[in-house]
Amino acid sequence: MKALKLLLIALITPVLLTSCTTDVYYEDDHGISLPELMEGYDLWYVDYDATTGSGDVPFLSRAFTVSFLNGDLYANNNLAGIGTTGGGFGIRVGYYDYYTNSVRVYHDVYGAYDLEVYQISANRIKLYSPSQNVSYYLIGYQRSTFDYDRLFYDNIHYFLQEYRAWEKVYTSNVGALNDFDNEHFIKFVPGGSSDTFKSSQDAPGTPVNNIYWDFTGYYGISNTSNPYSKTLTLDYDFWGNESFTLSVINDNRIRLYHNASGTTYEFVGRGFIQYMKQSPAEVKKNATKELVSKSK
Repeated sequence: MKALKLLLIALITPVLLTSCTTDVYYEDDHGISLPELMEGYDLWYVDYDATTGSGDVPFLSRAFTVSFLNGDLYANNNLAGIGTTGGGFGIRVGYYDYYTNSVRVYHDVYGAYDLEVYQISANRIKLYSPSQNVSYYLIGYQRSTFDYDRLFYDNIHYFLQEYRAWEKVYTSNVGALNDFDNEHFIKFVPGGSSDTFKSSQDAPGTPVNNIYWDFTGYYGISNTSNPYSKTLTLDYDFWGNESFTLSVINDNRIRLYHNASGTTYEFVGRGFIQYMKQSPAEVKKNATKELVSKSK
């Protein structure tokens, strides 16, 4: 999975940024119990860039946030609906029990995992899986202070991947004619070290399962001066790159302003995919599966 750094640094206290932190097992040094620590924050943001180790705990590497709520484990695995789904907690994905220095999670899909808890600071912990030899670093927030919008835009390429296809439903009258006028569907798929997109000129209204993808290329997303818009670049090798200013209208509608022609397009997501934020192992597996399918 291509890691994308979440820019919530301004919300993290300076003590979290020091490199001289020593990990210790959770102990009742701060006058609170392990359940009080884990359940004292509404949301634990999974700082995926900080992950170390060779293994994978799928329900953590999938999640943007997890929450420990009175024995039930919740997760925000998708960006569509984040901040509103489950009151901001996401969806229930399992349950858990506490032990002396650890928490055992029983995930509805992936089964049981024992996770050792290391407290790094008041709102930062490390969860270590001995069976998988991997450590995840989590930062605690309350819902009232968590910037869902910032998380959304800083990880927007995952949002684009949460639909099986994006269908063009609007083209402005303003703007010069250009080759992209003929593209009616776009699909964003993760794979390898670069993100891949597909496009189709099939007629509007074509069922997702029947779409013929005419072209496959690479896409990139970069920042603009506005933190709530991005530059989307689609690499069409036979006619060059197409650059758009990307903004989000709602959880399944996006606006693409074609920077060269001045044309505005709107696309609606078709075929929402839950649990779309894949672990690195799943990205590699799916990319291999697609290559095998193409070779047949």
